[in-house]
Amino acid sequence: MIIFGTKGYLYQLAILTLVCGQCHNPAAHTLRKRVTKFTLFFVPLFPISTKYHTQCTFCGAEQKVGREQADQLRAQSAGGPAYGQPQQQQPYQS
Repeated sequence: MIIFGTKGYLYQLAILTLVCGQCHNPAAHTLRKRVTKFTLFFVPLFPISTKYHTQCTFCGAEQKVGREQADQLRAQSAGGPAYGQPQQQQPYQS
């Protein structure tokens, strides 16, 4: 008896601030990677498919993106300011 199947894995790659195409609000979007792997005896062996998508945290709309665009968005998020760190204050001028 051979037991085989698939199992899905979801990875959160980045959190970006983008304008949503659905609700047109500037909101945080999560960039996620979904990998489906072939399993044999409940052991994941190799990936069958890999898909990337963004999800708006305001309205919940999802949009598929290609691998190249996902890499660009991930690089863009790495170059921006880190979340949770204080921003530099601009001097007040009157």
